[in-house]
Amino acid sequence: MKQYVLAGLLAVGFTSFSGAALADPALKAAIASPARAAENVKRDQYRHPYETLTFFGIKPNMTVVELSPGGGWYTEILAPYLRDQGKLIAAGTANGAEGFQKFLAKDPGRDKVTYGTFMPGKGVYNYAPKGSADMVLTFRNVHNWIGIGDEGMKKMMANIYDSLKPGGIFGVEEHRLPASMKQDAEASSGYVHEDYVIKMAEQAGFKLVAKSEVNANARDDANHENGVWALPPTFTNKDKDRAKYAAIGESDRMTLKFVKPQ
Repeated sequence: MKQYVLAGLLAVGFTSFSGAALADPALKAAIASPARAAENVKRDQYRHPYETLTFFGIKPNMTVVELSPGGGWYTEILAPYLRDQGKLIAAGTANGAEGFQKFLAKDPGRDKVTYGTFMPGKGVYNYAPKGSADMVLTFRNVHNWIGIGDEGMKKMMANIYDSLKPGGIFGVEEHRLPASMKQDAEASSGYVHEDYVIKMAEQAGFKLVAKSEVNANARDDANHENGVWALPPTFTNKDKDRAKYAAIGESDRMTLKFVKPQ
C-alpha cells in the first residue's frame, strides 16, 4: 500500500498549487488566530501560508520540524495547528533558545512546542531522532546555509533526510535566483538557484515530487542593490527607491516538495 502512495505522489508532477485540495478548517483557524502579530498577518498576501502548507500536505496529527524558525512567523501558525493532535519541533541555534522560549510564552497555543538545536555551521543537529518526523519545513533559510559549502550542505541534507520517516516530506520555500544570474558561494544577495536546492536535496536521497508557483512574484527580477533585503519588509536601502521596491512586494520564491522514498 505504501508503495502505491509514493507512486501517487510521484505522479503529481511539477504543477502549480490549484486550490483543489480538500479544505482544512483547522489550518484556516490557526492562520486567522488573533494571537498572531498584526505585522505578520499583513505579510500573508505575500507568503500565502494556507496555500503553501496545504501544498506541502500538512496534517494536524503530524510531527513537524521547522528549521531555523527565526522570529516565529510560521511558528505562530504551526504551533496551534499541531498542538492537540501532532507535535511541532522548532530547530534553531543554541543561543537563540532563550529568546524563542519567550516568544512561545506569549500565547498558550504555543505551550507544547519543543525546541531543538540545528546549527549547520557547526555541524550540530540535535532536534529529532532518526525516522521520527513526518515533515520538515524551512522558509527562506537556504541562503543562510550555503556558506558552509557543498560538503556541509550535503551533511545537512543527509541529517534532514535521516530525521524523516520513510514517506516523510521535506518542504522548502526560498528566494529564487534566475538561472541566468550567477550565484556566489555565500549567496550574498539572498537569492538561490532552484536547481541548486534540488541538486543538494536529491544527493541526500530525496525525490522532488512537486513544485508550486504560489509564492512566485514576476515583478521581482532579483537584481537589487543590497539583494533581497532591498524589498519589503526590510527596505535596507531605506528611502532610496523605496516606492519601487514597495511596488515589487516581497521576493520571487521557489516552493518545493520533496519526499523521502519508502
